[in-house]
Amino acid sequence: DNWAFLYAQRLALKQELPLHVCFCLVPKFLEATIRHYRFMLRGLQEVAEECAELNISFHLLLGYAKDVLPTFVVEHGVGGLVTDFNPLRLPRQWVEDVRERLPEDVPFAQVDAHNIVPCWVASPKQEYSARTIRGKIHAQLPEFLTEFPPVVRHPHSPSCPAEPIAWEACYSSLQVDHTVKEVEWATPGTAAGLAVLKSFITERLKSFSTHRNDPNKAALSNLSPWLHFGQVSTQRAILEVQKHRRTYKDSVDAFVEEAVVRRELAENFCYYNENYDSVQGAYDWAQTTLKLHAKDKRPYLYSLQELEQGTTHDPLWNAAQLQMVREGKMHGFLRMYWAKKILEWTRSPEEALQFAIYLNDRYELDGRDPNGYVGKLQDGGTGGRTDTLSLCLAGCLWSICGIHDQGWAERAVFGKIRYMNYAGCKRKFDVDQFERRYAPTH
Repeated sequence: DNWAFLYAQRLALKQELPLHVCFCLVPKFLEATIRHYRFMLRGLQEVAEECAELNISFHLLLGYAKDVLPTFVVEHGVGGLVTDFNPLRLPRQWVEDVRERLPEDVPFAQVDAHNIVPCWVASPKQEYSARTIRGKIHAQLPEFLTEFPPVVRHPHSPSCPAEPIAWEACYSSLQVDHTVKEVEWATPGTAAGLAVLKSFITERLKSFSTHRNDPNKAALSNLSPWLHFGQVSTQRAILEVQKHRRTYKDSVDAFVEEAVVRRELAENFCYYNENYDSVQGAYDWAQTTLKLHAKDKRPYLYSLQELEQGTTHDPLWNAAQLQMVREGKMHGFLRMYWAKKILEWTRSPEEALQFAIYLNDRYELDGRDPNGYVGKLQDGGTGGRTDTLSLCLAGCLWSICGIHDQGWAERAVFGKIRYMNYAGCKRKFDVDQFERRYAPTH
């Protein structure tokens, strides 16, 4: 279920050439820890096994693509290169670095297998809100939201087989934190991810439209880790969920809004706004209001260590932080509350954003993702925000800098940024139940 892979095979079949798949394993990536790398590598083992069955060589190259891929291309006489798309700064730089170092006679194509409607096709500019991009995406879904053709067993064998991969040795090449442990609830790989998708459809989809706002209810898809690492395609999830629209119309429509419109809105922002992870990326009204209130007295001030350990005065905030630390995911409704309180309890909007992104990217399995920076949540019929799928994060810039939102009544610290408080959460769901579930263990 990957359009870049399918395009590469189509080119290889047309030219009657063997097909190689390369993954370049970088020693570190932003705040990713061993939790993220193990999830990714165990998923790649499954990919390697599937490639072997399809007579496609899979290569795991250790190092940055610019250092290892051009050499591989020359040594294997590769006739063309296809890569996937990611709107974030570092992956885009990797693509640019490879392009500069490739032999001139090797064509290099990029396919957006990340989105259903390719990012640069959905819109040629940064969109202001879900309202401005929704129609553009829905108009193009009939063309792009189609069933995937199969990857076929490749008829052209490589002249020399791929070197066997010493998977355990890969871990010794990593320069990442090993203290953030793997989570037990999420098994890496496509087979496990598709099983989660199936369980969502049979068990949780029926209550998605009504209960996704309640952190105590099992109503979310829980697909975010597999979607983030490309182990399950968002397009596959939508194709399967849409089969149940007649039975669960409201839930299916809500899922499509979150997984397609809101998700692709976040990709659009990161692609067209180079300041997607800083206060400078915010709209002028938000930058102005945050600056005006930057010196306001904060009711509490916490260090990064206090926040990371979940030792604030607020038991709900602590429970949400501990859920993320232990499980690698935080319920979407609480992620909004969590990020907004960081704005309230730190010295400046810049520090708040820095802390929020650090914690999100370090602990969330789906961190370091466009939705983590700017994901905007769906408006609910209850006069407030509803939750998202667990895949569509309450983005740090939405929560702290008002991206894809509007100005609200002015108040201390927040200015015109939308405010959330503990009492509001108590009106939404059983806060005590959630706090008991994720109480500190010491």
